[in-house]
Amino acid sequence: MNVQIRFAQAQDIPRLLRFISGLAVYQHMEDEVAVTAELLQKWLFEHKMAEVLLAELDGKAVGFALFFPTFSAFPGLPGLYLQDLFVDPECRGAGCGRMLMQRLAQLAVERGYGSVEWACLDWNQPSIDFYGSLGAKPMPDWTNYHLTGDALRALGQTDADRRCCAPGELTVCR
Repeated sequence: MNVQIRFAQAQDIPRLLRFISGLAVYQHMEDEVAVTAELLQKWLFEHKMAEVLLAELDGKAVGFALFFPTFSAFPGLPGLYLQDLFVDPECRGAGCGRMLMQRLAQLAVERGYGSVEWACLDWNQPSIDFYGSLGAKPMPDWTNYHLTGDALRALGQTDADRRCCAPGELTVCR
């Protein structure tokens, strides 16, 4: 079998939507999927907020990795954050996931970045085992947090009763 890794292009959006749907089914999160072709076009290919690698097995797209740059203050280096990784179930074991991760590591090294990081669901033992086989280790003492929906909007709203202060001035909240 011949596995190739390449960057996704706008014409790959239908494939990306299929992979995102497959990932949501695997993670039991189908109700959370709101992505559209227009959103992917806007944020991935016009604003370039993230990059996507595609895995092709014998010329057919069978998986993807969606990632974006981060920055860590302690080492003073950028890194890559892997948001999503998915390979079609019938193609797992053919090396596509490993090659996607290898390409991510190569990109990080080529770009002078210090890390590749991601989160994994606690119950997803097959993925945990896969990541361990690559030499990845979980980060002890860390819990990922997620602010979204109503909580995000509530926190992001301005409040007329809150007063921002000038540097050196005491903050007053009413």
